[in-house]
Amino acid sequence: MNVRAVAAASLCLLLFSGCRAPENAQTETGTDTATAAADDTLRLLYWQAPTILNPHFSSGFKDSEASRITLEPLASFDAEGNMVLFLAAEEPTLDNGGVAADGTSVTWKLKEGITWSDGTPFTAEDVAFTYEFIVNPEVATVNAGTYELVERVEAIDDTTVKITFKEPNPAWYLVFTGTEGMVLPKHVFEDYNGPNGREAPANTMPVGTGPYRVTSFTPGDVIVFEANPNYRDADQLAFSRVELKGGGDATSAARAVLQTGDVDYANNLQVEAAILEQLEAAGQGEVVANFGSLVERVIFNFTDPNQATADGETSSTEFPHPFLSDRLVRQAINLALDRDTIAAQIYGPTGQATTNFLVAPDPFASSNTSYDYDPEAAAALLDAAGWVDSNNNGTRDKDDQEMQLVFQTSVNPVRQKTQEIVKQSLEQIGIGVELKSIDASVYFSGDPASRETLERFSADLQMFATGNTNPDPGSYMQTYTCAEMAQKANNWSGSNYARYCNPEYDALWQQAAATLDPEERQDLFIQMNDLLIEDAAVMPIVHRADASGVSNRLTGINLTPWDLSTWNIAEWRRP
Repeated sequence: MNVRAVAAASLCLLLFSGCRAPENAQTETGTDTATAAADDTLRLLYWQAPTILNPHFSSGFKDSEASRITLEPLASFDAEGNMVLFLAAEEPTLDNGGVAADGTSVTWKLKEGITWSDGTPFTAEDVAFTYEFIVNPEVATVNAGTYELVERVEAIDDTTVKITFKEPNPAWYLVFTGTEGMVLPKHVFEDYNGPNGREAPANTMPVGTGPYRVTSFTPGDVIVFEANPNYRDADQLAFSRVELKGGGDATSAARAVLQTGDVDYANNLQVEAAILEQLEAAGQGEVVANFGSLVERVIFNFTDPNQATADGETSSTEFPHPFLSDRLVRQAINLALDRDTIAAQIYGPTGQATTNFLVAPDPFASSNTSYDYDPEAAAALLDAAGWVDSNNNGTRDKDDQEMQLVFQTSVNPVRQKTQEIVKQSLEQIGIGVELKSIDASVYFSGDPASRETLERFSADLQMFATGNTNPDPGSYMQTYTCAEMAQKANNWSGSNYARYCNPEYDALWQQAAATLDPEERQDLFIQMNDLLIEDAAVMPIVHRADASGVSNRLTGINLTPWDLSTWNIAEWRRP
């Protein structure tokens, strides 16, 4: 997300100073030295530029991707759903006593001898502190909802941590694992466990246990990492330096790895399929498509972005949206959406039209839902809801309220083309649409001071992609519960940006959170998905792959839907 065009001829200079020397400028020895230095530097390009390196403060994967190079969870999951250990010494099970028989607690054994990148020993106290930091309402982290079912986290000793849940929890592995489980150092953050949390220097210069540590960071531009000398397997790292360049646009990022070969890895290539195919033909690299849980969706604002409370809060639950709070209107918009055209013309093999909010793992994908593209039926629903063009200006109205929408998303050619298709479809049935695009570094920043973030949602419709970051979709499905509504009272830290609230949905989620029966749990999640679709609470468009560009010079990439692409960067190699 996105768009400053970068000329291919000068891309190398824009990305990394001194990445290619003029011909005949060095002696043979100098050339060998430069080549060796280049081989020793891993070059990453993230056109969605990271702006913060504390994943608990950002709703954007771009920041978590960069953070994951330095910070680690206790464990994660590979593409097949197998647990992979990072800071944990063993997987908790019923047999080894790690998982309580009644499902009310889990005890993790931690690896011994782990140190933070500043040399301080890593202990269970760091895990316990991270929990306190994440759930502290004064800190207002974006991941607090994931840890809502936790009663307490205790450091039993330096290498043992016990997590006790408020009630039996079949998904005990949701916390401290994967994308939302990265552990923070207590000695670095304990003075910032309050309203000053976002002021911590370690939010931009993190101290971690991972393979590389940050040496410099210009938010929105370049991050330079070096091999962490205190990493447990430091002698096995293939690179002494990692350079992550942010900015530009998705197409230029794809070109840099697939055509010009100036970088080793480019993240999130949300580029039209035909363009990717042309670039890949150059033979410098390949597109690796990771079909997981990502769903590109349109979100309805159930609150009015154009009215403010006495203290200035817009999109407040105090003021329902003048027409999107009407189910008939939402259903009409859903019928007007041409998913097949969007999937076929824009995404090609990297996207499939869908009407499901929950698409992975496969057993959780509902077969009960379907979608239709029927503008005539959509118009009839709007008529039934009382929205007609009474003044013949081309836009429907009711009670002096014009049916005008602001539709926002991040800057990206794929998203802008999708916006255009949606705009044309809605205008065809008498709904006026104004398009708005926001730079990704702002839109996904999670900055509570900005009105342009997806959390604040100061528009009527917005579009982005996300999905469950764990094989268990409990945390993901919690998104649409009433308690998760992002609002001023929680510093816009909730994940329910739509401010949708349905007691029936909440009851299903509570049942799913409490049952230990996996089949019953699966059925409940499918019911929740179906309720969202029947209620037209959200409009899924495309189940899309997370596409990455990987240079032919790079091996070891092992993408998984359940973690960031950098999760195994310690294993990346240049043959």
